[in-house]
Amino acid sequence: MKKILAVLVCALMLVASMSALAEGQIVGVSMPTKDLQRWNQDGDNMKSELEAAGYQVDLQYASNDVQTQLSQVETMISNGAEVLVIAAIEGSSLGEALEMAADNDIPVIAYDRLLMDSDAVSYYATFDNYMVGTVQGTYIKDTLDLDNAEGPFNMEITAGDPGDNNAGYFYQGAIDVLQPYIDAGKLVVVSGQTAFSDVATPTWGTDVAQKRAENILSSYYADGTNVDVWLCSNDSTALGVENALAANYTGTYPIITGQDCDISNTKNMIAGKQSMSVFKDTRTLAAQVVKMVGQILNGEEVDVNDTETYNNGVITVPSFLCEPVFADAENYKELLIDSGYYTEDQLQ
Repeated sequence: MKKILAVLVCALMLVASMSALAEGQIVGVSMPTKDLQRWNQDGDNMKSELEAAGYQVDLQYASNDVQTQLSQVETMISNGAEVLVIAAIEGSSLGEALEMAADNDIPVIAYDRLLMDSDAVSYYATFDNYMVGTVQGTYIKDTLDLDNAEGPFNMEITAGDPGDNNAGYFYQGAIDVLQPYIDAGKLVVVSGQTAFSDVATPTWGTDVAQKRAENILSSYYADGTNVDVWLCSNDSTALGVENALAANYTGTYPIITGQDCDISNTKNMIAGKQSMSVFKDTRTLAAQVVKMVGQILNGEEVDVNDTETYNNGVITVPSFLCEPVFADAENYKELLIDSGYYTEDQLQ
């Protein structure tokens, strides 16, 4: 009994010691905006996970303004942050802050958006962004049965923010799946807009995507031509396309892809206005980043599973990639409700 009590006392002392070690250690978390649902969820998940682990958290949102984010990160450094977790508005925009972090020996984890053009990036934590695109492209391929169907099928493309390094991976992953069918004439992009520079959506804005979609519909589909599929890189752009279709299109409703499983888009999936959305459970990503923060602060080896893919123009950043899946009207209950990500009331 005495030995058991001694072991319990030692265990309690170890927990108290670890809590005391974490207490007072500040982790700065910089999120790009509150305008998109996913960043609110990411920030909340990160803060709660880090606080549960015993850290103080300085969580800031930058309102999609680069100078605001730069100032916020610099203030975090001045206020004693020992690790920075940054989801950048623009990947190349935070050079001054990253230099400041390096000068103060502060490790930086790029969160879901790679920080570019700097050797001051310690790690990158994200979902497999190229795989996100391949999931979308494969969904289109399988749903249209492109290997067997005669076609042709008309397609349009709405990609993401050119300032977000991830947007290129999403786009390329999907195009690599679909390009053979475009080359064969089975998929026809009626507008002719296929290059990333032509289909990109600054700020991932729903209004930007909607305006471009309205222009495409009025220019190429007003004569009754059907659009069979609209490849959208994420949910905010998909929502813009869906708004444009509701106001300007009377043909057969197209397959529409998305990403993030935002509430509005999940409701649209249930209603048949969006076909799928790639589900990236931010709880998984937040938990992984919290683990990496702890490993950094404890001087341990940091978990990574990719050391070759993500070059930021200066260095190849050691990365941890989580695996995405897709949700649709058939499986959303299992993925989103049964897992506790949403309640049924939120999707009513």
